[in-house]
Amino acid sequence: MDTERLGRYARLIAVTGGGIRPGQSVVIRAGLDQPEFTLALAEECYRAGAAEVEVEWEYQPLAKLDNKYMDAARLGAVKPWQLSRLRHRADSLPVMLYLESADPDGLAGIDQEKRAAAQRARYAVTKPISDEMENRYQWCIAAVPGVEWARKVFPGLGDADAVERLWEAILRCSRAYEGDPAENWARHNAFLADRCAKLNAMGLVRLEYSSANGTELSVGLIPEALFLGGAETNPVNGAVYNPNIPSEEVYVTPRAGDAEGIVYATRPFSYRGQLIEDFWIRFERGRAVDCGARRNEEALRSLIAMDEGSAMLGECALVPYMSPIRESGLMFYNTLFDENAACHLALGRGYSNNIRDYGSYTLAELRAMGVNDSMVHEDFMIGSADLAVTGITASGERIPVFTGGGWAF
Repeated sequence: MDTERLGRYARLIAVTGGGIRPGQSVVIRAGLDQPEFTLALAEECYRAGAAEVEVEWEYQPLAKLDNKYMDAARLGAVKPWQLSRLRHRADSLPVMLYLESADPDGLAGIDQEKRAAAQRARYAVTKPISDEMENRYQWCIAAVPGVEWARKVFPGLGDADAVERLWEAILRCSRAYEGDPAENWARHNAFLADRCAKLNAMGLVRLEYSSANGTELSVGLIPEALFLGGAETNPVNGAVYNPNIPSEEVYVTPRAGDAEGIVYATRPFSYRGQLIEDFWIRFERGRAVDCGARRNEEALRSLIAMDEGSAMLGECALVPYMSPIRESGLMFYNTLFDENAACHLALGRGYSNNIRDYGSYTLAELRAMGVNDSMVHEDFMIGSADLAVTGITASGERIPVFTGGGWAF
């Protein structure tokens, strides 16, 4: 991929994605296979006014070794310096930029129970500080093509060609291949804002999903909840940022404990380095009570059992079936992309900033309204060419929201 396009993409992540303000600190998390692009992104962060840029490297093979050889207690321990670093970030609120490039199956075969127990142990220690940071900092998740990931998306090509093809797909889906990426995103954000305004004017209290594949699901909404999509605003400093590049979704926080029916996934999703495929989940009284999967059902059941809130829904997202990512014809095996090819739901933590005037409530009050609390937030795709989504108002009026997999208005 030519350096000019990559430079524009790096600038898009730093400025439109992260919304960096002069004097802010930035933290980039990236895989070890991405030194060149990480360097380019760091430079764009400095050009945007960052006071300092810190890079944290991740490496799946090392994580796999840790899981194999470390005992559960040590794997789940939070060292004092790690807690101090998190405390510092809660005080300084750096912009967090995440570059995804990992192999979707890179952690296959690990001891899932051991990993889950370690995550729960760490979360119990870090949660109070993480809660302080909620809705107070800017962040953006974007992608770069790792070799193993590219091999999976383009299995018939050599490594160099596969990476080049994945670069092109990432940039096209991220509106960064042609024209001015910042202008492209300004138009896209305006469109998503229009969708949100129309939905919020309807006064919906429930969504009903139906598809010929067997999906029949009813989900309650929090009366104070708002549909959001695209750009967000940091209430601390007024910075405008885009948490996900790409993003096609308009999403809302459902009411925890209010979901009935069954839903069938229409795309696989990668959870903790394993692909879960051809799966379904059944909800009763708001909780996932049963599930099945053709592949990696154990990982799905582990997700649902992570904590008290992981069996409940934390997000309902609307994405037209004929989105740019769907039209690419590719299965990315990566939630950042595949969730934007279809309507999706998320198990686990709900977004508290979806609540009207959320800044005037404590986090505890937001949870009491029905914003789900969990250590996980995992999206799974349910959109199909015939998916129908109907909105229900407080008076019982039924309003078509999606018909034939796309917007009904």
